[in-house]
Parts: sequence; C-alpha cells; structure tokens
Amino acid sequence: MIDSDDTQPPAPRRGKVLEALTRAERKVFTRPAPKSAKAQMKFLLTRAKGSTKVLAERLGVSRRTVERYRAGKLTTPQKRLQAALVEEIESEWQPQVRAQAREQASTSSGMMVEVTAYFGFTCTGSSDDGRIRTITTPISPPYARQILDLQETGATEEDLHPIVAEAITESYFTEWGTRADGLRADFTHVQAIEFLF
Repeated sequence: MIDSDDTQPPAPRRGKVLEALTRAERKVFTRPAPKSAKAQMKFLLTRAKGSTKVLAERLGVSRRTVERYRAGKLTTPQKRLQAALVEEIESEWQPQVRAQAREQASTSSGMMVEVTAYFGFTCTGSSDDGRIRTITTPISPPYARQILDLQETGATEEDLHPIVAEAITESYFTEWGTRADGLRADFTHVQAIEFLF
C-alpha cells in the first residue's frame, strides 16, 4: 500500500540567504525540537489547536496520514513530508526565544554575517574590480531590522540581496561612512552565507 505522503508536491527550495536566516534562528533555541515523526505531529497538532484538518493542509497530506503518524502507526515519513515537518517545526518552535533574539538584533546588538559571494561595485572615482570575496562583518541594528522584517513578510531571495549588500557596504566597505563615500556594493553568486544573532 502506498502512503498518501508519497503524493506530495516537492518541498519548496529556499535561497541561501533565507536558509542562513533560518539556521541563525535555530542556533538560539534553548531546547532541541522534537525529532520523531510522532512527536513532531503531536507538537504541530497542539499548535494547530488539535485540528488534523488544518495540520494536514499545512503539510500537504491527508488527515488520515496525520492521525496515523500521531498514533505511531507510521514512523518514517517520505523525504517530502519529513522536509515539511522540519519546516513547520522550525517555524513554530520556541517563538518567544526567537522573538527575543530578533528584537535584540533589531534594536541593540545587530547581527554578524559571513558571506562568500561575487561582489561588484559602483562609485565615483576608482574602485576594485568585482570579484569573489569572503567577508565577515557586523550588520547594524537598523539593517538587521529591515532584513528580519523582510524575511517575516515572505520576501524572496531577490528582495533580500540589495538590503544585505547595503548592510555589508555600510560596515565593511565604507566603515560606517568614514571612507569610500558613494560606494555601492552588490553581491551575486552567493556560494556560502551564515548569520549570527
């Protein structure tokens, strides 16, 4: 018998900046999230106020599939369901801890970013030619707020690139406005990126 979670659409693939923001949030968790499919279903059902219908729609499976995992009759979800479970757990796990970290980053501490990408420049006067660079630099609280607000409102990777580039330009390339007046950096071809609250 084929389980109904085989018929799910593939999980959406997020861009590297969005994935890095999600990883940064996971690092602030104070307790590990549920690991087994049964524990994950039970937790998500509490967040869905016990509605198997609501949870089934969120996961893209049937109500019966949700009930079978909750009861422990099914234990090993297919890859797509497993990815959906992880995605939902991470979005619901320890909301207060995540909110505190986001608020602190937005108002006082900012964030750190380490990125390897192709950086190109526009400015008055001369500048280095564009090239692949690995940069580690702080992001100020106002830029952290903009980035986190964009993420929360469902921004795309393309929406986030310009604001992250401005934040990096501010701290790394212009050193908080003390040099390279008018410089604007853009980055593309992100090879790796990590944020730290």
